[in-house]
Amino acid sequence: MAKVISVHEYVLKPTVDDRSFMKAIREAEMSGLFQLPGLLGYHMVKGIKGSRRGCYAAIWVYEDRQSWESLWGSPEHPKDVNDYPKKWQTWEEILSEYLLDDPDKIQFTVYEEWAGGLID
Repeated sequence: MAKVISVHEYVLKPTVDDRSFMKAIREAEMSGLFQLPGLLGYHMVKGIKGSRRGCYAAIWVYEDRQSWESLWGSPEHPKDVNDYPKKWQTWEEILSEYLLDDPDKIQFTVYEEWAGGLID
């Protein structure tokens, strides 16, 4: 099955320092906030080159499209914020303290793994 990868771009408030942001991420991890059904793993990354150098992103890897849609809804019919998993709602509350914008209005792209062949 094709995995789904969601890339979330984080733009921190100018007053936020890297250490406090990293500490919040570690605390969220230890609290189990990223333990969601169908989420295989995640990576918290910081740009070292290119247009987002010095900026943060999260890369979320889901088992498949069905798993991703069960959490967030389909691209055509996304779930309302109030219907997100409670753990994710808590994560967004924490994240809102650090981000310049509302966590639900950040730049993101969701990709579906592609094996390569020709598309008809």
